[in-house]
Amino acid sequence: MLAQLSQVKRHIGLILVALLIAPSGFAQSSIDEQPNAFAMAGDLVVARPIGLVMTAVGGAAFIVSLPFTALAGSVSESAESLVLGPAKETFVRCLGCRVSGYSYKDVERRRQRKEEEAEQAAMEAAEQQ
Repeated sequence: MLAQLSQVKRHIGLILVALLIAPSGFAQSSIDEQPNAFAMAGDLVVARPIGLVMTAVGGAAFIVSLPFTALAGSVSESAESLVLGPAKETFVRCLGCRVSGYSYKDVERRRQRKEEEAEQAAMEAAEQQ
C-alpha cells in the first residue's frame, strides 16, 4: 500500500514538473497570428467558455472583495486581475490566437478592398471617356 502511494506521488510529481516545463517551450516559440482551423475550433469550444466563466467568477469575487480593496486603495488592481484580464482574453483575442489585443486585420482588409474598388472605378471611368 505504501509502495503504491509512493509511486502515485512520484507520478504526480513528474506530471507537475512536465506541466511547469511545457509553457516555457511554448513561450519561446513564435506567436502564430494565423491559427489553423483546429486551433480556432479548440479555442471556441474550450477556451472561450472557460474565459467567460472566469470573467463571471472574477466579477463576483471583485464585487465581494470591493469593500476590502477600497479600504486598501487597490480597487484598480483588483479589477484588472479579477475582471478585465479574463475579459480581455475572452473577448479581445482573435479566435485561435495566443496573444490578446485587437489586430486591426479587418480594418486593413476593408481599407484595401475600398482602395481596390476605387482603382477599378477610376479605370472604368477612364475607359468610358
